[in-house]
Amino acid sequence: MTTDITIIGAGLGGLTLARVLHVHGIRAAVYEAEASPRARSQGGMLDIHEENGQRALRAAGLLDQFRGLVLEGRQAIRVLDHDGAVLFDQTDDGTGGRPEVLRGELRQLLLDSLPPGTVRWGHKVSGTRALGEGRHEVTFADGATVTTSLLVGADGAWSRVRPLLSAATPEYSGMSFVETYLFDSDTRHPATAKAVGSGSLFALAPGKGLLAHRESGDTLHTYVMLTRSQEWFAALDLTDPAAATARVAGEFDGWAPELTALITDGETTPVLRPVSALPVEHRWDRVPGVTLLGDAAHLSIPNGEGANLAMYDGAELGAALATHPDDIETALTAYEQAMFPRSAAAAAEGTELHEVLYGPGTPHSLIDMFTGHE
Repeated sequence: MTTDITIIGAGLGGLTLARVLHVHGIRAAVYEAEASPRARSQGGMLDIHEENGQRALRAAGLLDQFRGLVLEGRQAIRVLDHDGAVLFDQTDDGTGGRPEVLRGELRQLLLDSLPPGTVRWGHKVSGTRALGEGRHEVTFADGATVTTSLLVGADGAWSRVRPLLSAATPEYSGMSFVETYLFDSDTRHPATAKAVGSGSLFALAPGKGLLAHRESGDTLHTYVMLTRSQEWFAALDLTDPAAATARVAGEFDGWAPELTALITDGETTPVLRPVSALPVEHRWDRVPGVTLLGDAAHLSIPNGEGANLAMYDGAELGAALATHPDDIETALTAYEQAMFPRSAAAAAEGTELHEVLYGPGTPHSLIDMFTGHE
């Protein structure tokens, strides 16, 4: 099969690109390894920022529909000490510029905005190769191939498209998250629900922490952060959830029970999420007919910008291609020259935020950030 624009990955960035191209009357094909839109959980809450994520949605013509997905009150922020004492409590008065939505609902909004058949599910990429003159071939796990004039890697941290442009691979950051959920928390876990409040909870100590979000209804979604080696996490037996959560909870010995319940009372099998990152200044020389966006281009330590930057990348790349429809290289050059410094700045900020969250001054360093203190 031959196509003009091939996007690998149906995450938020790839779908935003496809949608912006569609708005401008440009067809694209999106290939996704997952078998269907609901093949797996799409993660938790996202705060969508005015300066990038919302701008991308405006370019996609979806900003009004997005507002219908916003969960009111979820911009509230609470910082607790390890004994459960409230150190900082900021309510959501509706004026914040970072409304919260569920990632899965935002992805579905983008999917529904595309013509039927745009996304080809169940296409896991096994390899890519250059054919010359800016054309590339993509091979899928079932042996099928597609040849394209423009290949866009929107396929995340372990991108199969990235090697066409860069030899860089993500490196382990030294920390990992363990993901847990509590359901019907107001009824079944009232003390923990009260501790979390109506939005986000941060309970932090140097090198570790609990980050919890109240999602739709009274679901509490928690990321347990620990600075430990990959070997330490490899020793967790996730096939025995009780043993795994007990070992993780042991790292928070002496913390308030309403906080450790976020770990010990988890109602799903805990999920391990190692945190890896590309070099902060990751970039590449222009290679005809191929580029990257989102985590494939600039995977960084979590800083609240990942999804926003991916969507903004998609919107900016789509706009560049619409501006230069007959000159792909001019479009890609313009896109990359703006994307490289933008993503490097965000990655550097992520490193600084990591120190604020998990460095020796936490949790007061985080409170100082929220209150504007030096």
